[in-house]
Amino acid sequence: MLQALSDALWRPWLLCLFLFTGLWCSLSSGFFQLFGLRSWLRESLGALRSGKTGKGEGGLPPFQALCTALASTMGTGSIAGVATAITLGGAGAVLWMWVGALLGMMTGYVEKYMALRCRRPGPTGWEGGPMEYLTHLGWHGVSRWFALWCALSSLTGGALVQTNSMVSCLPGLSSSDRWWAGVLIALTVALVMAGGLKGLGRLSQALVPAMAALYLTTGVAVICHNAAALPAALGAIFRGALSPQAMAGGAAGTALRYGVARGVFTNEAGMGTSAMVHAAAGGTTPHREGCRGIFECGFATLVVCSVTALAILTAAPSSAAAGAGLVGLAFSSFLGPWGGPVVGLCLALFAFTSLLGWEYYGQRSLAHLTGRAHPKAFRLCYLCAILAGAVGDVEGVWALNDLCTGLMALPNLLAILYLSREALPVRLDRPQRSVIQ
Repeated sequence: MLQALSDALWRPWLLCLFLFTGLWCSLSSGFFQLFGLRSWLRESLGALRSGKTGKGEGGLPPFQALCTALASTMGTGSIAGVATAITLGGAGAVLWMWVGALLGMMTGYVEKYMALRCRRPGPTGWEGGPMEYLTHLGWHGVSRWFALWCALSSLTGGALVQTNSMVSCLPGLSSSDRWWAGVLIALTVALVMAGGLKGLGRLSQALVPAMAALYLTTGVAVICHNAAALPAALGAIFRGALSPQAMAGGAAGTALRYGVARGVFTNEAGMGTSAMVHAAAGGTTPHREGCRGIFECGFATLVVCSVTALAILTAAPSSAAAGAGLVGLAFSSFLGPWGGPVVGLCLALFAFTSLLGWEYYGQRSLAHLTGRAHPKAFRLCYLCAILAGAVGDVEGVWALNDLCTGLMALPNLLAILYLSREALPVRLDRPQRSVIQ
């Protein structure tokens, strides 16, 4: 029943709404993500390197906010999710993943821009995100609807699914071993979250660049090792999505479904979750944080997911393996027996950072629902979900998580379409003050 409800929501209505919202924002900005490449790179990465941003007055330092947002987006979807999309949707799914990410870059811009514009001071610093800009529109009931499904999604797609992915990459564990692995993960998460958002920001700043460098360096080495197969892999991507045979046989539609859905799950553009972390950044402006939203979406999908996809397609492992196992076989074409362990380590790191990010999203959503913070109560529920994810079979949870994220994204996408007139077209000389301020 959950799978049927999820499919009815996502295919084709919500997938089309994601693409339409991205296209609308791209057209409204004059495709700023393409023609303003130098500008948004200068405002996002360039500002961090040159020290043009503040040190995080009243919130997280901007670099920590960006790393924390990337910590949640670079989850298991960047590795296992891409492999699953190729297995189910064929090589053509990669092209639609790229298209969805390219359009989603401007969706991400509007989200982060409005998160800064509508944020408000809270007990521990700045607070913002979809709940605040939905309230700014006067959609009070809709903002609570978003918070409800976001809180549920943090328990399903955050705690249950990510923990299960971490434990599953350790083969040969008995039931008692999985239990103790869950206890260890839960204790580590509890220690990090005891430091609040600033503790999460410091850990993300140390961990995210290192794990991204490890995975990308290894993945690019695999692609270079199999460079002779790269033209054939690119040809398979375009044929699988655009050839008349694929369209006539329905393969193009399947590729679109899994490619767009996987891109959305990875970069979260349109879901609104990472906007909560960007809203906590201090010493920044709405436009600058919007440019970091463009970079975040592009890096998570066009870079990380593309490395995964091209490593699989160039290595072309002939096996019935799926998910992370397929990526491990592809990496083994270059690393030999070390391929599987390296992918397992990267998957564990990606899943762990996502666990931390989703705990913050759920906590913020519950606070908006109830009108007061319940960090200890929610953290206890979250830690119990981590234990359940370590020892249980969460296959059915995927359908519930797809339903939760869909019901969460629907009002956010409608708000982005409405608010795009405030954020777009991109003008660098506009006032950068917060609405609440």
